[in-house]
Amino acid sequence: MAPPLRSEADNDSKYLTKMLLSCLLLLILLLPNYIVVSQTIISTLPGFPGDLPFKLETGYVGVGELDDVQLFYYFVESGGSPKDDPLVLWLTGGPGCSAFSGLVYEIGPLSFDFTESSKSSPTFKLNPYSWTKVANIIFLDAPVGTGFSYAKSWEGYNMTDTLSAAQTYEFIRKWLMAHPTFQRNPLYIAGDSYSGIVVPIIVEKISDGNEAGRKPAMNLQGYVLGDPTTVPHDDYNSRIPFAHRKTLISDELYESIKTNCNGEYINIDPTNTPCVSDLIAVTECISKLYTGNILEPTCSYLSPKPLAVGSKWDPSYGEDSVDLLLTAPQIPKPWCRSYNYLFVYIWANNKTVQEALGIREGSIKEWTRCNASLSYTDNVFSTLDYHRNLIKKGYRMLIYSGDQDMVIPYVGTHAWIKSLNLTVSEDWEPWFVDGQVAGYAMEYNYKKCRLRYAIVKGGGHTAPEYKPKECFAMIERWFAYYPL
Repeated sequence: MAPPLRSEADNDSKYLTKMLLSCLLLLILLLPNYIVVSQTIISTLPGFPGDLPFKLETGYVGVGELDDVQLFYYFVESGGSPKDDPLVLWLTGGPGCSAFSGLVYEIGPLSFDFTESSKSSPTFKLNPYSWTKVANIIFLDAPVGTGFSYAKSWEGYNMTDTLSAAQTYEFIRKWLMAHPTFQRNPLYIAGDSYSGIVVPIIVEKISDGNEAGRKPAMNLQGYVLGDPTTVPHDDYNSRIPFAHRKTLISDELYESIKTNCNGEYINIDPTNTPCVSDLIAVTECISKLYTGNILEPTCSYLSPKPLAVGSKWDPSYGEDSVDLLLTAPQIPKPWCRSYNYLFVYIWANNKTVQEALGIREGSIKEWTRCNASLSYTDNVFSTLDYHRNLIKKGYRMLIYSGDQDMVIPYVGTHAWIKSLNLTVSEDWEPWFVDGQVAGYAMEYNYKKCRLRYAIVKGGGHTAPEYKPKECFAMIERWFAYYPL
């Protein structure tokens, strides 16, 4: 029997069905470029008594090919005027240090109550100097492999400076599309330590995207960098003059090493015996110091190997042996700052906490404050050209350094700022908090660009963890266009 003839209407219906399926498939492929995959409003958190007195949102945004990379964020709405206050995207350094570290140890609304916390029950208290009093802040776990961010494939974990910056740019575009009420807010990109490499790249991408008409248009105003890596070689090389200024090495040794090493302390000729000998002497002088803040005690069994002059160690990795602390019968004396980091490991790896935060089950094996095992390749060795380009575009810049930080010494930071050959509009002068000198600052300009450089007295790596009150005063005044 011959098959029944299909009517023209049947053919039209079949064609329309195919078209609809094709459109639906295309929509599925395109939608991740415009929506946040998930977001959760958090009203209570384990360890904090009662309801949170601020708006906290967590979520994932997919970036990269087919949204293979899932970047996790914490968003805290401003306690002032959310619709008017700046929107800040915050990146903690490393690379590989979770933004939650910045949230609870630096600039966020919560901090651990160390007197009330125990190993089994970490407890929070409010941070009176939270930057969220004057800004809406997105704390982003980037690059992938940091904090709760993860990739769906192993290839997604292969990361570089430029790829990380590109994915963060994609993140902020998608986040703003999902939060259109914040598209008009003044936007600042901020971070500290190693974020000094990626932040200027991100800012340039946003600026270029605005000029190209990419949506959404972002109200980009500038960026903030704390104790930033900028030219890694020069940053690490400046540890020698910093050590001399802080009387950690003698005048005689300093003059000798300058002569014998010809000012180069990183790429050393091993056959230059006088230079090698001087470097050994310098290392002996500084190896027992806590380089995150040379005024604080160091912990021998919680810290990595002694800091050699040219090493790239970041004190964020100072709790590599946190298991030793967990099993220790008591905290040894003297107190060391890295003991504070114990509580965040206990808290963030608690299943109840992860459920409260909306963490996807099985997405990570174990949360670490700083992931030292990232598959990460440095491919940007200087951000000076990015800074020069952004200066020409007229953006605002705040760069600050703790004056006791020997990881990224202020000596090197101030040197590269001066190398930009900007006009000094306000020369070196003290700034005050509660009538006391909180640090020193100066301002540079080029046409519409304003670059404020601030030293935080007593600050370490990084400054807000050591001097929260002073750093809050600094950022509050800067956002408001007031002198420090």
